[in-house]
Amino acid sequence: MKSNFLKWLKAAGIRALKTVAQTAAATIGTSAVLSEVNWKIVISTALVAGILSLLTSVAGLPEVEE
Repeated sequence: MKSNFLKWLKAAGIRALKTVAQTAAATIGTSAVLSEVNWKIVISTALVAGILSLLTSVAGLPEVEE
């Protein structure tokens, strides 16, 4: 049981980290120039995406075999 949870935690963490990076990249990309980037919005949007990714992973991950 503990082993399955650790596998899930690792897979969900990797997926959430990728989601955070992709969301940050997309949010930064909406600015015309780097000096116009609103870093508070980038960070908060990316963190919310990461949290949502973890919550979505509760439904199941194909990376973790049942």
